[in-house]
Amino acid sequence: MEEIEMVLDMAKESMSAAIEHLKRDLAKIRAGRAHSSMLDGIYVDYYGANTALSQVSNINTPDARTISIQPWEKAMLEKIEKAIMVANLGINPQNNGELIMINIPPLTEERRRNLVKQTKTEGENAKVSIRNARKEANDEIKSLKEETISDDLAKTAEDGIQKLTDTYTAKVDELLAIKEKDIMTV
Repeated sequence: MEEIEMVLDMAKESMSAAIEHLKRDLAKIRAGRAHSSMLDGIYVDYYGANTALSQVSNINTPDARTISIQPWEKAMLEKIEKAIMVANLGINPQNNGELIMINIPPLTEERRRNLVKQTKTEGENAKVSIRNARKEANDEIKSLKEETISDDLAKTAEDGIQKLTDTYTAKVDELLAIKEKDIMTV
């Protein structure tokens, strides 16, 4: 029984990691409002080291359509501006010599639909990760069945793994529905 619990815990951990990864990915997809997490994946060259934008500047959202970036060193302004352009987020930074302002344009209907497609792709990736965790757990149960546990225990464990899979898949669907509603709300 102890081995089965360990397998279930490992599967739950993998599935939880897939959900957390999905949440991070969905946070990066903009829904028409300015949010500092939109810039989370941007890195700048800071004295030869690839450093996260948030570690070389203050990032604020003064209103729902604007992000302001105040670098700690003025010499970083152009590097930050270039990094944002290279990131291809569909936003244009404006450098005023003191800080960088980014105006977030309202989303068009077509752009909203593309973002929903991107969201669904991220959700499908999370579901694949969850199914892979299920497969690994089931393989582990099969190897235990050959060595130490009975067929009944193996069947019970596989049912438990499937219930876990269904629970985490439902969480993915719930997160996707929330994000889709957020994107499509004008």
